[in-house]
Amino acid sequence: MRARQFDLIAFDWDGTLFDSTAIITRCIQLAVRDVGGTVPSDKEAAYVIGMGLMQALAHAAPDVPAYKYPELGARYRFHYMARQSDIVLFDGVLPLLADLRSRHHLLAVATGKSRRGLDEALRSSQLAGCFDGSRTADETAGKPDPRMLHELMAEFGVPPERTLMIGDTTHDLQMALSAGCASVGVSYGAHEPGDFEALGPRVVAHSVRALHDWLLQNA
Repeated sequence: MRARQFDLIAFDWDGTLFDSTAIITRCIQLAVRDVGGTVPSDKEAAYVIGMGLMQALAHAAPDVPAYKYPELGARYRFHYMARQSDIVLFDGVLPLLADLRSRHHLLAVATGKSRRGLDEALRSSQLAGCFDGSRTADETAGKPDPRMLHELMAEFGVPPERTLMIGDTTHDLQMALSAGCASVGVSYGAHEPGDFEALGPRVVAHSVRALHDWLLQNA
């Protein structure tokens, strides 16, 4: 077996591990409609996925006044809760994570979800116990600020050159770049893969299988 290049591998959640982009996009649009804002296009709504919730909603609905943000957030949560049972893991995620754990990589989640949201998702999915650590947008700085990765690296004593970030958005890849870490983009999530090039990912994987194969050869 080749020598391991990365000790810590951090994954984004939505659009990288879970097939949730379309549902989150629709929930953002419905929430903005409910509070009387201009409904963002699919592309505009998908762009903010990965940011912290209120940062994302404010960006997606710039004409919604700040005093309506609590209502906007509540409406998003209402629509998301009604649809969360329809969100499923991408095929191949479980064997991918199992193979990485068998190679003794430290695995983490760096997500724009809230701590409550991530903990609920972990409990209700097959991923409980798969990760050694996690950071959420409400307990540290949201993406693309690099603080999530800085904190995870400090927690496990892993330097940037031994850390890899995997995500489906430019927010994920910019976070990695700012933290001095390598990154891998996936094209099956929220952002267009053509936007990744300037952020220097090691590779852009077009499926979970392709991601799995690359990691086994290169991580």
